[in-house]
Amino acid sequence: MDYAGRETQQDVQMLRMSETPRGLQPERSVQPSSQPEPERRLSTPALFQLKLPIRGAAEAQPPTTELELQKLPPQRLEESDLEYQQPANRIKPAWRKCGCAISVVILGFCLCAIFLGVVYYINHFLRRGNQNQEDIVSACNSPACQKASVHLTISADPFMHPCDYFLFSCGPDRPSSSKVRGHHRGKSRRDVKEKRTLDRKTELLQYLREILESNDGLAGSAVQKAKEFYRSCLDTKSLDIAGEEPFLALINKLGGWSVSGPWNQTDFNSILGTLMRDYATFPFFNVYVGKDPTNASNETTRRYIQIDQPDLLIPIEWNNETETSRVTRETLLPFIASCDRYLALLGAPPGSGMIHIGTFISLSSELALAMAPLSHRKANGQLNQRLTIKELQRKAPAVDWLGCLQAAFHSQPLTEDDHVLLHNLPYIAQMSRIISKWLSAHELRSSRPLHTFMVLNLLHTFLPALDSRFSDTANNFSVVLGQGEVRQRDLDSKTDALSGVFTTAPRWKRCVLETQRGFDGVLAYLLGENVAGGEAEELIENILSSFKSQLHQLKWSEQKTLQFVLRKVQSVTPRIVTSKENSRRAELDLRYSEVSVNLTNFFSNYLQLLSLLQKRRSRLLHQDDDDAHALSAAPFLLGNELIIPMGIFIPPLFHPTYPRAVNYGVLGFLLAKDLLHVLLPDIYSQSETVRAVGQCVWSRYRSVTNKESGEPLGLLAAQQQEVWVQFSALQIALEAYQRSVKMQSADTSISGFSHARLFFMAFSQVNCDADRYHHLMPFEPSFLITAICAQSRICPTKLQCPKATPRYSSHGC
Repeated sequence: MDYAGRETQQDVQMLRMSETPRGLQPERSVQPSSQPEPERRLSTPALFQLKLPIRGAAEAQPPTTELELQKLPPQRLEESDLEYQQPANRIKPAWRKCGCAISVVILGFCLCAIFLGVVYYINHFLRRGNQNQEDIVSACNSPACQKASVHLTISADPFMHPCDYFLFSCGPDRPSSSKVRGHHRGKSRRDVKEKRTLDRKTELLQYLREILESNDGLAGSAVQKAKEFYRSCLDTKSLDIAGEEPFLALINKLGGWSVSGPWNQTDFNSILGTLMRDYATFPFFNVYVGKDPTNASNETTRRYIQIDQPDLLIPIEWNNETETSRVTRETLLPFIASCDRYLALLGAPPGSGMIHIGTFISLSSELALAMAPLSHRKANGQLNQRLTIKELQRKAPAVDWLGCLQAAFHSQPLTEDDHVLLHNLPYIAQMSRIISKWLSAHELRSSRPLHTFMVLNLLHTFLPALDSRFSDTANNFSVVLGQGEVRQRDLDSKTDALSGVFTTAPRWKRCVLETQRGFDGVLAYLLGENVAGGEAEELIENILSSFKSQLHQLKWSEQKTLQFVLRKVQSVTPRIVTSKENSRRAELDLRYSEVSVNLTNFFSNYLQLLSLLQKRRSRLLHQDDDDAHALSAAPFLLGNELIIPMGIFIPPLFHPTYPRAVNYGVLGFLLAKDLLHVLLPDIYSQSETVRAVGQCVWSRYRSVTNKESGEPLGLLAAQQQEVWVQFSALQIALEAYQRSVKMQSADTSISGFSHARLFFMAFSQVNCDADRYHHLMPFEPSFLITAICAQSRICPTKLQCPKATPRYSSHGC
C-alpha cells in the first residue's frame, strides 16, 4: 500500500475512534504471560488514549512534475490548474529535462525519508504519548485502596492464572485443594480461595468488629455501652469462673426445677408468660411483629403480632410422601448425649436424667408431627390467617393467649378483639391438644415434662452467656450433625430468637452478633457515619438503568409477560436505609439510658440484652425497624420499596475512594444479582433465553475443563436460572460501569492495573459463598469472565488454561 493509502486508512481509523462511545475499550496489547512485570504496568484503555492525525510532509508541498500531477486525484488536479499548468506548445530546454530527472531522484529520497519518519513517529512518539497519558491516570492511595491492593496482590489473577478459575466448581462436591494448583507461589486453590471475598454477612460482621474495637474517647454513652458489652462478651475467663451458678439462680427465681432441686409447681401459663416477657424465649410457638402481606394497600403502617410454629431444639425432617415432619433418627443418639451432658452440668444426679430426656424427646416428636415447611404451608394457604385473640383462644384453649401476649408486649395495650396473624393454624390447634394431654397425664406429674421442656429451651437461649463447657457441648453436637455449626436462627429473620451462638465460629463473631441484637440502633448509627452516600447512589442508579435495558434483550414467552414485568420494575422505588431514630447521639443516649454494663459479668449484661429485645418487639407494633434493615447484608422488597441496606456498602465490597472499576466489579455485580432474584423470581418460565444461556455457559465450562465425561450433560432448571442470573448480573455491572465512565471518564487505579483488568480482577474475588443461592451454581462465578471475554473485546488477553484443550465455539453466549 502506498503512502496515500496509509494516510487515508489512518484518517478513517481516527474517524472511527472519534465516534467510539466513551466506555471501556480493548487494551492495545498484552504482554505474554512469561513477562509478568510489563503485564502489571498500567495500560490505559483506549478511552483515555488520544490518537493524533498524522499528515505527511509530501502533502504540504505542491507537485512539481507532470508525473506527480498525473498521480494527483482529480479534485486536487483541478485545484492546481491555475498555478501549475503550462502551455502545451512550449519547448523545454535540455538542462530542464536533466534537472527534472535529478528532482525526481531527490524527491524519491525525500519521500522515503518521510515514510520512514512517519513509521518512526507512529512506533515511538505515539507510544511515548500513550505512556505519558497513562501517567496522567492517578493511582488510588487511600488507606482503603492500600488494603485492597494487598488483597489483590495475594489473590490469583484470572488473566495470569486462568486454571484457578477453570478447574474449580461450587457445591458440596468441590474438588480437594490438593488437586488444583494455580497460584504463582504454589499455594493451593483452597488457600487462594480463603484470601478472596467472603460472604457478605461475614464481611459486615468483620466491619462491625473493627468499629466496636476502635477507640473513640468522644463517643456518646450509648456507643460506649455497646463497646463495653462487646468486650464483656469476649471475656470468657469471667464466664468460666462463674460456671453454671448464674443459670441455676435464674431457675430458682422461676420456681425451681425437679431435675436439679426442689420445684414449687408454678402454673404452666404463668411460667410461659414470664419466659416470653423477660427472657425472649418461646418454647411452643414463635412470636414476632410484621405487616400483613395480603393487605392490598402496602402504604399502610399497620403491623400485627405474628404467631408461627417454633424452632424445635431437636432436628426434624419433612417427608414429602406422607406430608409429615418427624425427628431425625440419625441425630437421636448424639442429641441424647448432649442433653445428658447439660443435665449433669446443671446438677442432675448421675443416671437420673434419662427419664427427663426421654419425655422431652417424646414431647418434641409429637409437636414435630404437626409442623410443616414454609413451601407446604404456602401451597396450602396456611400463611397470614387473620384471627382475633378471642378466636384464637377458642381454637387453642390450652394457652392463655391474651395473658401471654400482654406479657410479651406489656408496654402496648392489647385486648381480645385485637387481630393476630397465624402462619400454621393446624399446628397451633394440635399444640394446644398436646399440651392439654401432657398436663393431665397423672403418671408424669412428678417429672413435669412440660416444665422441663421450657427450662431446656431457656437454657438454649442463655447458652451464649454460659461457660465453655456448655458451648463445647453444643459444638460437639453440631460436628456430629456435619454442619460445622448448630442450626442457627438468622439475625435478620422475623424472630428475635438466638442468632449464631454456640457455634464453631470464632468468639468475636458470636459477640458481634449478640451486640448487634441488643444495640442495633448504635451500630446502625456508627455504620451511617462510616458509609458515604453519593457514590453509592450513583452505583445504584447505573445498575438499575442497565438492569432495565437487560429486560428488553430477553426473548419473552409472551408480550404481556414483558409488560407485567416492566410495570413491576417501574413501580419499585429504591431506598438506601439509614436509621431515622438514631440520627442524633442524644436520642441514642436516652434510648439506652437504663442499660448498665458490667465488664466482668456478661450474664448480667445478657439479661439486659433480652430486655432490649422485648422493648424493640413492642416498638415494632407502631413503627418500622430501620435499624435492623440498615444492618442487613442484602436488598429486599418492602411493598413497592426496594430496601437497600447500608450494610452492603462496606469494604472490601465497596468504598467511596475505590476506583469505580472495583466498586462495580464487586458490589455492582452482587447488587445486580440481588435485583434479578428479587424482581424476576419466575424468569425461567417467562423467557427461553434463560435456558439457552444457562446451557450455553455450562457447555463452555464442560468443554474448557475437559469434564464432558464426568459431569452431567444438562443442568436442572434452578441451576440454569442461577447461571443466567449471574451471567446477566456480570453483564449489567459491566454495562453500568461503562455508563459511569461515559458520564465521568476519569477513574483511578490500584497496583497499576488497567481499568478493564481491575474490573474483572475485582469481580473474581466473589466466590461461591457470596449469597444464599450458591448451592445452585455448578462452578465458580469467576468462570463467567471467559464467557464475557468471548463476546467482548475489552478483555486484556485471551483466557486459556494450558491444562485444558477447549473445543467450544469462539462466539459468546
